[in-house]
Amino acid sequence: MFSSKLIGARFYGSDSARDTEGHGTHTASTAAGNVVRGASFYGIAKGTARGAVPSSRIVAYKVCSARGCSSADILAAFDDAIADGVDLVTISIGGTYAQELENDPIAIGSFHASHKGILVIQSAGNSGDQGSVGSIAPWIFTVAASTTDRGIVTKVALGNGSMLTGKSVNSFKLKGTANPLVYGKEASSPEQCDEESAKECILNCLQHNLVKGKIVLCDNFKGRLEALRAGALGSITQYEGDVSLVVPLPTSALTQHDFFAVQSYVNSTKAPKVDILTSESIRNLDAPRVASFSSKGPNSIIQNILKPDVTAPGIEILAAFSADASPSEIPSDKRSVKYSILSGTSMSCPHVAGAAAYVKSLHPDWSPSAIKSALMTTAWRMDVKHNQEAEFAYGSGHINPVKAADPGLVYETMEEDYVKMLCGLGSDTSTLRKIFGVNFNCSEKLKANPKDLNYPSMTINLNTFRKSIPFSEKFPRTVTNVGHANSTYKAKTSVSSDYSINVNPSTLTFGESNEKKTFEVTISGKFTGNMISAALEWFDGAHNVRSPIIVYNY
Repeated sequence: MFSSKLIGARFYGSDSARDTEGHGTHTASTAAGNVVRGASFYGIAKGTARGAVPSSRIVAYKVCSARGCSSADILAAFDDAIADGVDLVTISIGGTYAQELENDPIAIGSFHASHKGILVIQSAGNSGDQGSVGSIAPWIFTVAASTTDRGIVTKVALGNGSMLTGKSVNSFKLKGTANPLVYGKEASSPEQCDEESAKECILNCLQHNLVKGKIVLCDNFKGRLEALRAGALGSITQYEGDVSLVVPLPTSALTQHDFFAVQSYVNSTKAPKVDILTSESIRNLDAPRVASFSSKGPNSIIQNILKPDVTAPGIEILAAFSADASPSEIPSDKRSVKYSILSGTSMSCPHVAGAAAYVKSLHPDWSPSAIKSALMTTAWRMDVKHNQEAEFAYGSGHINPVKAADPGLVYETMEEDYVKMLCGLGSDTSTLRKIFGVNFNCSEKLKANPKDLNYPSMTINLNTFRKSIPFSEKFPRTVTNVGHANSTYKAKTSVSSDYSINVNPSTLTFGESNEKKTFEVTISGKFTGNMISAALEWFDGAHNVRSPIIVYNY
C-alpha cells in the first residue's frame, strides 16, 4: 500500500524531486496520506495521522528550488499534470500579493487545467493584511487558514512560583528546574550592540561566556536564533502571534503582558531562575478562528469576486515530514523527523484538496465549479466577533466535507463565463488566444461584469469616496439541482435595518435532476460603513445552500 501512494514525481529547475525542505511532504500527506497510528513530533500532538483521502494516490511536481519558483517551471508542471490526467491540483505556493491574471502563471496554468475538468486549489497567502490575498482568479479555489480545537503551548515556570503559558513547539526537556535567567542587555557589551539591540538579542549581540548554561530573555521572537548561535541553554521571547512554531532550542514565546511579568521578576531578584517545559496540547474553545497571518480580502484585482473562498485548518498541523529537512528550518538544527508541525495557508490548502477529492469520488461527473460550489455553499459561517474582517477573512466559511457531499444545489460556471469576464476586465482577443488558449472574440456585447459571474458568492465594490450613499445592486444567478429530483427551495435572506434583499423568484421548483433555474438577487439600502455582510440561503427542508452577499466601499 505504501509503495503505491506516490505514483510519480517530476522536478523542474532543480537536481531531483527529493523534498529537502519538508513543505511538499507535509502538504501531500495532509491531502492524501495513509493512516498511521501513534504519529507525533517527539510525543507532541500524538495520535492517529491520516490524510483527508487516504485512498487517493499522489503525483508530485517540484517547481521550486533554492532560487525560487519560476513561472516557466510552474507552467510546465501544469502542462504535465494535465497530460498525466490528474483529478485535482493542490498548489501551496504563490506570490506575496496578487498579480494581473495574464501575468500570474498559476492563474494561467489553472485556467488550462479547468478547461480539462481539473479543479485547482491554492493557498490564499500568509501576508495577513487586508487586501493581501494572492490567489484571486475565480476558477481557482482559494483557501484561508484557521485554527482547530487543539492548540500547542509551552509553559514557563519562574523561580518565584509563577507559571506562564507561551507559544512554541518545544520538544526539549531541560535537565534542571532552576536554570539561571539573564536578560539580553546583560549578556552583551556596549561595544557590540546598543541597549535596544541587546534587549532584542539581535544577531551577534550576545556573548557566549555570558549566556552559556543560561536562559536568555529577548524582547523579540527572532532572538531565539541569536540565543542558539551564542550557545545559550534556551530563550524566553516576546511574541503576539497565534501560532506555535518549531524551535531549535528550549524556547517559549510570551504575550507582552506575561513577558513584562518575567522582566519584573528579573529586576526583583539577584539570581532569577526559570524552567521551560516541554510543549503540550490544549483545547481551543473558540476554534475555528482565522489565523492572523492568513491573507485577507478584498480582492485587489477583481474587486467584485470574493476571495478567499473558504477557510480550513492551517495552524499547528501535524503531518509527514522529509527526513532531509530541518524541522525548525534552521541549518544548525540537525534533527531528522518523520512528522512535524507546520502552520500556514499551505497547510489549509491540502485540507480543501482532500475534501474536494472526497466530493469528486462520490460525484465523478461533477465539474470543477460544481465541486467548488458544493464546498462553498455548505461551509460554516464563522463567528464575526472573532474574525472582524468577516468574509474577507473566511470567504463562505469553514469547510464541511460531509455536507458538501450532498449540497442540494450548485452554481456552475462555464469556461465561456470566465472568458466574458476576462473581456470585461480588459483582456483582448490576442491575450485570450495566446495566454488562456481560447478562441474567442471580445466585443462590447460579450463583456461581463465579474459580479454577474455565476459564482457561489456575490460581491460588489461601490467604489465611491462618499461616506453615505444609497445603493441598489443586482446579481443574476443560476443553480443546478443535484439533490432530490422533485424538490422545492425557498429563499431565506439575512435581515438588517441597513439593507433589504429581494430574490426573484423567491421559490424554485425542480422536477428532475440536473435541472437549472435562474433567479436575481437585489440588495439595496444606504451604505454608511465599510462593509455590509449579508447572505442568501436556499432551503428545501433538508439542504441549506448558503451564499454570502458582500457590499463594500474601499
